[in-house]
Amino acid sequence: MLGVQPIRTAMAQLQDLMEPVVDAAGFRLVRLRLMGGKTKTLQVMAERPDGTMGVDDCAELSRALSAFLDEEDPIEGEYNLEVSSPGIDRPLTRITDFARWAGHDARLDLVAADQAGRKRYRGTLMGLEGNNVALEVQGERVIIPFAAIADAKLVLTDRLIEDDLKARERSKTLNT
Repeated sequence: MLGVQPIRTAMAQLQDLMEPVVDAAGFRLVRLRLMGGKTKTLQVMAERPDGTMGVDDCAELSRALSAFLDEEDPIEGEYNLEVSSPGIDRPLTRITDFARWAGHDARLDLVAADQAGRKRYRGTLMGLEGNNVALEVQGERVIIPFAAIADAKLVLTDRLIEDDLKARERSKTLNT
């Protein structure tokens, strides 16, 4: 566990540097990841405040971030920049995401097993109770501290697809 902390700290610092650039370009940062391999990839997942993110938006944000990264050079060595939308089965990274997507199914992986001995949950998001995420799992309400969640994402369902299509239609109407 000791080796994980400096990486989290470095990513938190990188996020603090990049978030104002993303905000200034008119987007919200959803997730930032630096993935290894032969060549590293800096993955920036973002969206507009209305939740949309098209190909042109990705290109626009990529240009803004490229200029910033070229000037500031916060990452050692070579890497590729990848800008994308969160997608329909998006990751849930902020505590507000759990309230925003209440009523939809999600999968949550915990940092460590909880009192029930479980490390993974799948159920319907029921919103927040303070800094805790409420989830309905097989008819039972489960409360999980936000800080205990290592990874979370929406599960692709017919309802999620339907709601996404409606949101896109609303967005088109507003932007026309």
